[in-house]
Amino acid sequence: MAKPDDPQPKPAEEQQNGPQQKGLKISQLPLAFAVMCLVPFLMVLGNSMVIPILPKIQSTLHITRLQSGLIVSLFSIPAGLFIPVSGFLSDRLGRRPVIVPSLALYGLGGLLAGAAPLFSSSPYGWILAGRVLQGLGAAGTAPIVMALASDLFQGVQRSTALGALEAANAIGKVASPILGSLVALIAWYAPFFLYGALCVPAAIAFWFLVTAAGQAPQAVALREYGQVVRKVAKSRGAALFSAFLAGFSFLLLLFGVLFYLSEFLEKTYHMDGVRKGLALAVPVAALTVAALVNGRWLQPKIRRRHDLVLTGLVASAVSLVALGFWRGVVPLFVAAGVMGFGGGLVLPTLNNLITSAVAANERGIITALYGSVRFFGVAAGPPGFAWLLEHGVRTMFLAAAGLDVLAAVAVLVWLHHLNQGNA
Repeated sequence: MAKPDDPQPKPAEEQQNGPQQKGLKISQLPLAFAVMCLVPFLMVLGNSMVIPILPKIQSTLHITRLQSGLIVSLFSIPAGLFIPVSGFLSDRLGRRPVIVPSLALYGLGGLLAGAAPLFSSSPYGWILAGRVLQGLGAAGTAPIVMALASDLFQGVQRSTALGALEAANAIGKVASPILGSLVALIAWYAPFFLYGALCVPAAIAFWFLVTAAGQAPQAVALREYGQVVRKVAKSRGAALFSAFLAGFSFLLLLFGVLFYLSEFLEKTYHMDGVRKGLALAVPVAALTVAALVNGRWLQPKIRRRHDLVLTGLVASAVSLVALGFWRGVVPLFVAAGVMGFGGGLVLPTLNNLITSAVAANERGIITALYGSVRFFGVAAGPPGFAWLLEHGVRTMFLAAAGLDVLAAVAVLVWLHHLNQGNA
């Protein structure tokens, strides 16, 4: 009887590339893997560290709620648009030559945004420009590291590695509101400088330590890329659509809820600074714990992995309905914590299913497309919730729950077709 982590038929990369690719163990390259985990941690700071200070930016620069939301969106939209290019380049040049300069650009964009209030009396436009540069840099970071992890690891090691990467992303979501609130005590624009201070050393460490997969996979030529995408879409299109919709929906809803909570806590409970950062860390702390448990114990033991995604989406939908009707700070954070826990089931499982469904020389572009969808979800969250909030809090949360239900239905109908051997 086949084990869940070595099912029949074999995963796509073994079918197409043969058995010569043997996965490494995480314990064989602990420092390199630690640096790999640092990349999604840094990437998530791009939005999560800024969200707690958006009300302060809004009041200081005298901008609208929608304009402050654009500070999040104009990071995520360029990242989402440029990720496929980064994925293609990583398939041609290798993962590391894409990730390292991307980290540097990410840091430089933060320095521009942070310096804008010091050299301009109207810094809003410069801040947006810096955020666009950051988004372009972010396009070549976490999604490409996810492809790199799938190149290096297989079976249980892969699910563990992808769970750890998603957990590092979630830890960044936990730490960044606190970190952003602390650094903002110096000046409201000070958190932007932190990107440069963190990303440049990370880029240097990545270049020297992550050498195990320095070579590019057997790359697909540019003229053949359209054929690759069409082939994958034809064989697994509906299943990939359901996976992409699930990832998009959850991240849209998570960042929409965080955006709402940031303003709600400040206006209703006069909570700001570190206290608000700690409060915003609750849902993403639950996501972190669930992601670690999921990657290490649940996925290796559960054959029908799409059930984990479905369970997480249902938990998220129930929590959003509760947020629409419950009042009071304790019920609010209980529901937000349930939503975060659901995300810990959804996101690492999707990472594993998607990266395992394609061959190594196709992984960069497919993973990149999924990364784009994730970024578009993050970008849509704050302005989407800001618009829905104009129609009432209950309407906002019930509409959000409806999107979760739609994604859950798509997962129920189609996701089990994605890499059935692994799912």
